[in-house]
Amino acid sequence: MVMVDSSAWIEGFRRTGDLTVKLALEGLLEAYEAQWCSPVRLEVMGGARLAERAVLGRYFSVIPYRPTREDDWERAIVLAWRLREGGLTVPWLDVLIATIALHDNVRLYAVDGHFAQIAQRTGLKLYRPDYGGQFLPED
Repeated sequence: MVMVDSSAWIEGFRRTGDLTVKLALEGLLEAYEAQWCSPVRLEVMGGARLAERAVLGRYFSVIPYRPTREDDWERAIVLAWRLREGGLTVPWLDVLIATIALHDNVRLYAVDGHFAQIAQRTGLKLYRPDYGGQFLPED
């Protein structure tokens, strides 16, 4: 399973978005490997254009959903402190999304550089699609 961050959803749905991201997102959806969580839904749906909302809503209604629990928030606070003490300050929702992926031991697909910085300091595993955006199973 791969948690798909809002940065990948947004880039994938942008008219002029990166083709590699579009193909990778499509590959994850076709392989039934895409997963989402409520912070991602807020970021994606909150900024979605009217024409995109129904399509995105359909995707979000059928792919696996990971609810955010109280203990996720507590782990996110600890991670935010750890990152900040190490000289890295990232948006709070990115910390929460990374925390959920870390806790659930799933890869995270993001095109946001904050996650690469978090991965360097934690055990966060990032998803790297195969050639042509095909789903690449974990080794």
